[in-house]
Amino acid sequence: MMCSHPHFRLIVLLVACCFFQLASSQPRTDATLVNMLQKNADSIFRMVLHNPDSFRLQIIYTRIERDKHNTPHFTNYYFNYQPEIYFNPASVVKLPLAALALEKLNRLKNHGINKYTSVMFDSSKQWQTALYHDSTSATGKISVAHLIKRALLISENDPYNRMYQFVGQQEINRSLHKKGFNEMQILRQFMGLSPWQNRYTNAVRFVDDNGTLLYDQPAAFNPDSIPTRKILLGRAHYNRNDSLVNAPFDFTGHNAMSLLSLQQLLQAIMFPSSVSRKQRFDLSPDDYRFLYQYLSQYPSETSYPKYDTGRFYDSYVKFFFRGSNRAMPKSVRVFNKVGWSYGFMTDVSYVADLANNIEFMLTTTIYVNSDGVINDGRYDYNTIGYPFFYQLGQTIYQHELARHRKYTPNLSAFRMPYEKRDPADKRPALTEVDN
Repeated sequence: MMCSHPHFRLIVLLVACCFFQLASSQPRTDATLVNMLQKNADSIFRMVLHNPDSFRLQIIYTRIERDKHNTPHFTNYYFNYQPEIYFNPASVVKLPLAALALEKLNRLKNHGINKYTSVMFDSSKQWQTALYHDSTSATGKISVAHLIKRALLISENDPYNRMYQFVGQQEINRSLHKKGFNEMQILRQFMGLSPWQNRYTNAVRFVDDNGTLLYDQPAAFNPDSIPTRKILLGRAHYNRNDSLVNAPFDFTGHNAMSLLSLQQLLQAIMFPSSVSRKQRFDLSPDDYRFLYQYLSQYPSETSYPKYDTGRFYDSYVKFFFRGSNRAMPKSVRVFNKVGWSYGFMTDVSYVADLANNIEFMLTTTIYVNSDGVINDGRYDYNTIGYPFFYQLGQTIYQHELARHRKYTPNLSAFRMPYEKRDPADKRPALTEVDN
């Protein structure tokens, strides 16, 4: 029988608080997920699992259970989750930028513009570049819709820069923080600019089909103070002059986020009714369908841009299914965004098997840079990174295939009207892009 003496209760409370503080400073790992992962005997997979800190490995597996009304309920399971441990998100930042760009367009709809309206980017600083045409689009014109397509389909970089310029550094971060994504910090374009230069964004103009100006957004500067913490990684690095520097690389002021904030952002996009109104993006039903389509569409299904399908195969940006044969299971669609840079690899995915009626989310980051030198171009993507992601994805997928569900999910909301390539299209395919 527990003692009810107030001093005893106080001691119990203090011990519990001390335990919580100790536990909260430790990596979060759930036995349920560990037991699932231990069933995979692949040597590379086990090597990474047994050395999670060396690989800065973090995993969040999200189990989804539907009730009798088909309402989804989410449970996260963690492996070595440490929100204070930095990882470079690389191209993953294109996901929030796509949502923020669509959200901003909705606020400007009274100007007669939408995601398909032609847009032009001017330059007012010597480091900025203007953009008035897009040869990869069907019309030769630029639109936010086409920028998002290019950013999501194979993760092109300049479309991200243009969305960054349209939304603006200040609005990007204020909007994300207002939604509760406080651990997200998006400060850099992929242009090699300084922190000060990244505060400036281009002037942007929207025009109708006749070239008549519909909306003119002036060049902007972000005056907000930006809190940063010192982040030094690696034993050496190459600087922008390709000179070896025998000191760690400085990631201070780079784009940053926690793995959980990334998982929550994709959940807010894929399942907006599952998060608070504060955390949702102000998107139309058509905006959501648009994002779902291009988060999951394959390069082989896309005519504009026309990507070379030998170079950009169906599983190219689907890390959890990127096996040696490069093919995707016919019934599976992965709604995801990946990023890879500086030896970091990250994937945030919602996986739907539309034939077997299973679904789950999986979010993972890993650091594969065995020589400890950053910017030398010698990362272990092919020997460790891709094999690990594939083994992890297949481990969770096979578990979900075998898992009993009380209620079978209705996944019809994720059946998208994908495009089809015209076999008579003889235009040359794109083989090289900046991603």
